[in-house]
Amino acid sequence: MRAAVLREWRGDLGLEDWPDPACPPDGVVLRVLACGVCRSDWHAWTGADPDVALPHVPGHEYCGEVVEAGPGVASWDLGDRVIAPFILACGHCADCQAGHQTICAHQVLPGFTGPGAFAPYVAVPHADANLARLPDGMDTALAAALGCRATTAWHALTDRAALRPGEWLAVFGGGGVGLAALLLGKALGARVAVVDVVPAKLDHAARHGADAVIDARSGDAALAVREVTGGGAHVSIEALGIAETTAGSIRSLRKLGRHVQVGMPAGPHVTMTLPMDAVYSGQLALYGTRGMPAWRYPSLLDLIAAGRVDLSPMIARRVPLSAATAELRAFDGPAPPGVAVITDLTG
Repeated sequence: MRAAVLREWRGDLGLEDWPDPACPPDGVVLRVLACGVCRSDWHAWTGADPDVALPHVPGHEYCGEVVEAGPGVASWDLGDRVIAPFILACGHCADCQAGHQTICAHQVLPGFTGPGAFAPYVAVPHADANLARLPDGMDTALAAALGCRATTAWHALTDRAALRPGEWLAVFGGGGVGLAALLLGKALGARVAVVDVVPAKLDHAARHGADAVIDARSGDAALAVREVTGGGAHVSIEALGIAETTAGSIRSLRKLGRHVQVGMPAGPHVTMTLPMDAVYSGQLALYGTRGMPAWRYPSLLDLIAAGRVDLSPMIARRVPLSAATAELRAFDGPAPPGVAVITDLTG
């Protein structure tokens, strides 16, 4: 098959011949229908992710059609249209059996620890534990955009932070996961304030339901959140993985507030200095989150299928595989609103 291959950090991804994926005994091979281009792919492209070794095929936010199934697969048939979490769990360990597949010690991460979905085909091991069926008629570009950003935001809001109707949600970072958090937070009945430094992203957030938008270039964003929310947000989402916005997210909370670290800290942000005085005096809760297990996907897919949330505003560009490098380079600066999805995996 022809895949987009990274051979040097920050280098152009070349469309090259790459071995077809072998079907795992308990897994499937998917024909990739669409694959998102995510900031986490950018971390891999820059060399900031220690799990990635060259040469490498990126891509972790995908949906596809089952074209081959191993003898140990019980739940899936050829032709099924499915989506997979970017964290593929073993399904058998104690953590998996308790429902916590995202912390499985035996996890596989296509696009990071193995070849990903910037390619026509991708293998998914442990398929019975790691796939969810797409609703009939769902746009495959939208489905791919769910695989990391929207599902991570949904898990952060409904599992980690337990966001309640009427609460204030502050979202620091108006990129893909931040936009998903806005749309899903509104669907859950929250009031949402979005913080960013890119006017186009703030305008986009305002057009899609944000109750307040705050330009962090104009002053203390945390103070602005506390003022607009009448004392601070109940829940804050940090969606960039950098020290400044993490500190701002924490300081934006009211007492007993909940901060969820969604953005992946990498490079110089792996170790951060945080306002622990605010954590102590405000009796705040700090949560980390990473992905969402497959068994929770129906809760989000059903919400979409029922028309209770429209996540299509997340999609800004549908691009061919050959455009992957340009989309990754866009993350070097203030990226435009919305996300890019590769919908043509042939060139």
